[in-house]
Amino acid sequence: MQKGLLDLHNVMRWLILLFALLAIIKGIGGMNGKKAFAKGDKRIALFLMICCDIQLLLGLVLYVLAGWWSVLTGGSAMASNYNRFFAVEHAVGMLVAIILVHLGYSATKKNIPDGSKFKRLFWFTLIAMIIILATIPWPGREVARPLFPGMSV
Repeated sequence: MQKGLLDLHNVMRWLILLFALLAIIKGIGGMNGKKAFAKGDKRIALFLMICCDIQLLLGLVLYVLAGWWSVLTGGSAMASNYNRFFAVEHAVGMLVAIILVHLGYSATKKNIPDGSKFKRLFWFTLIAMIIILATIPWPGREVARPLFPGMSV
């Protein structure tokens, strides 16, 4: 079960990166204030937020199943780069990124000018994406995971 959840967690990151990229592109396109904020723009931010929430749930289950909670509470989280990355850096970084995605989506629901909606969506999503990219265990890192399930690192 843990392997399947980890594979799903791996695949979900690509959906998140895709929707984040689309939200950033939409944000850039509408920041000048001349474009109306459409339902499609809000929908991309909503799909990004939903994917992030699903990813968070998968991550929390994996965090407990893989024993990272025990590592964190047992005092050995800083014992190695591997432990520190998964028990602390990855978890905290992704949590901060998901909060930023939620803040970006909440801006799309406010009664503010469309240019401001695009600007807020752009900045919150861009910062979240930078954090996500920095805390993903990419191949080539000491804490690497494969790009896709079934691939070797």
